[in-house]
Amino acid sequence: MKALILIDIQNDYFRGGVNPLNGAEEAGSNAGRLLNEFREDSQPVVFIKHVSVRPGSTFFLPGTNGVEINNLVKPEEDETVIEKNFPNSFRETRLKEFLDSKGIKDIVVCGMMTHMCVDATVRAAKDYGYNVTLVHDACAAKDLAVDGETVKAEDVQKSFIAAMNYFYAEAVTTDKYLKQ
Repeated sequence: MKALILIDIQNDYFRGGVNPLNGAEEAGSNAGRLLNEFREDSQPVVFIKHVSVRPGSTFFLPGTNGVEINNLVKPEEDETVIEKNFPNSFRETRLKEFLDSKGIKDIVVCGMMTHMCVDATVRAAKDYGYNVTLVHDACAAKDLAVDGETVKAEDVQKSFIAAMNYFYAEAVTTDKYLKQ
């Protein structure tokens, strides 16, 4: 059995949110396609919802619209939503317990931000022994800065996907995944 894990596809990452990402709408739409497939096949789905509790946080603040899961992938009442407070979706959550209780060894991951929470979760999942498929066009990143230079979101995305694809996951597109 496999499970779909949708990481932090929340309103603050979309246009009009506090921390919009490049390509969030397209990534969210592709994540919605994956979600529909998993629902049609009655396979487990886990929504990861980041709630910022760190002092000085500016997005995913409790009680705001920005913390809510985006309508493109809105959970149904009987689906599993796991809240987290750190980039790694396994850290101090019940994600591993949930997956293990269902005998799940294969996970399909998508979400936001590729270079932070998706990366941390994929690496942890592999370290815990899960087989990970990363659907990279259902993920989004943003421009980053280092030493006064800007690294464009497209380059951040490609670099992180390539790094994870090397050992931690099999990276595929939504179309390729859905055709399997």
